[in-house]
Amino acid sequence: MWSDVERNVLAKYGFITDNLHTDLHECLGHGSGKLLPDTDSGVLKAYDSTLEEARADLFGLYYLADPKLVELGLVPDSEAYKAEYYKYIMNGLMTQLVRIEAGKNVEEAHMRNRQLIAQWAYEYGKADNVIEYKKRDGKTYIVVNDYVKLRNLFGTLLAEVQRIKSEGDYEAGKKLVEDYGVKVDQTLHDEVLARYAKLNLAPYKGFVNPVMKEVKDDKGEVTDIVLDYTEGYAGQMLRYSRDYSFLPSYND
Repeated sequence: MWSDVERNVLAKYGFITDNLHTDLHECLGHGSGKLLPDTDSGVLKAYDSTLEEARADLFGLYYLADPKLVELGLVPDSEAYKAEYYKYIMNGLMTQLVRIEAGKNVEEAHMRNRQLIAQWAYEYGKADNVIEYKKRDGKTYIVVNDYVKLRNLFGTLLAEVQRIKSEGDYEAGKKLVEDYGVKVDQTLHDEVLARYAKLNLAPYKGFVNPVMKEVKDDKGEVTDIVLDYTEGYAGQMLRYSRDYSFLPSYND
């Protein structure tokens, strides 16, 4: 991060705003918006997933800064949203590049969505220097200079992505994704990979859920739930596949 200003805001608000953005994305972002009556749901084809994830992310970003969230007590004050804004732009422009091999483009829908939003906001905010790349000691950093204008940019892009979805505007959707969500600046990418390699960290993380086991008394009534952490990742995935799959492993 560029300075203690960004580090401090992330330390103070980062956990709550990250979780709240996810909640807004999943529950209200994906849960809102309509297609026009004559629009086919599959008309956006290969670009549909990226645009839908962008729509949900933009919804979350825009409303994360709404004063109503402070009024409802979901965030502590009107400065909290800046933590997610900074992290999101930094991730979309730089951080997520650690997951891509050198020389490759962005392929995964969620990653394309994040780069699309960050790159679009950077380009359309250039006149007001809303987002800035800065250099220090030979390293590139992201700085957000105007969070209010950044929110307005998110709102503008949200309106356009919703229009594309609602109207099924394939050409506009394709252009948006291809222009902003796919190509990678190879010089910046090489720098990010070199800096990340020094940390000796994996670019992805996963988790294993505990197995919840019932404890019953002599009458067969449940008196407690014990969490068992002995199951490994591979074993858990195979168990999930066996016990919860909607499709048969083999077809007759």
